[in-house]
Amino acid sequence: MKKIIYNRFLKEWLGDLPKVTYDMPIFVVSSPQETEKAVNYLLSMPILGVDTETRPSFSRYQQYRCSLLQVATHHNCFLFRLNITGITPAILRLLEDTTVPKIGLSWHDDIRSLKQLHSFVPGWFIDLQDHMREIGIEDLSLQKMYANLFAERISKTERLSNWERDVLTSKQKVYAAIDAWACICLYEELRELKATGNYELHRVETELEIEEEFRIYEELAAQKEQGG
Repeated sequence: MKKIIYNRFLKEWLGDLPKVTYDMPIFVVSSPQETEKAVNYLLSMPILGVDTETRPSFSRYQQYRCSLLQVATHHNCFLFRLNITGITPAILRLLEDTTVPKIGLSWHDDIRSLKQLHSFVPGWFIDLQDHMREIGIEDLSLQKMYANLFAERISKTERLSNWERDVLTSKQKVYAAIDAWACICLYEELRELKATGNYELHRVETELEIEEEFRIYEELAAQKEQGG
């Protein structure tokens, strides 16, 4: 049976889906000394999922720099507290690595944010948004893509929490880990669907598209009537 996917995943569908859970180990890296061992381990993996978090600002006069770099494997996730460690030589080596694919979402923005901390030449990064359209998916937020392909909802309640607090809460850690880990899941599912063709794309029209189609229908009907 083919997997049903949608070009657009409506927001109102999300509420009916079960919430994504994550019960794998999460390691918080809070000192420069810890980054070397963590990066050595991560670069021994076949694939990585990546994401960043920045402390939200509620004033246009105050902006914060990237606070967290999360890097996930299939089985665990490392949270690098960049507001504490900065970009160490080990983290720089991770960011410039060209041997292990690192899957992210809207990663161009993350690279720009990371470069504000330290200049670097980006290594092997793959942006999901550059490839999801190949199977017809147009809604490219992480939450909607994951719901579309796996019928589960990623909670976004911690997105605007303080990522520079002294100790991250358990909810923050799970949220951050899921965002990185989900990128691996989506990329591998995308590759499987492209390789097998075992999916069926259902088109969901927006109200504007429906109105446009109705307008065209009325014009054609009027032309037909005038032509007798």
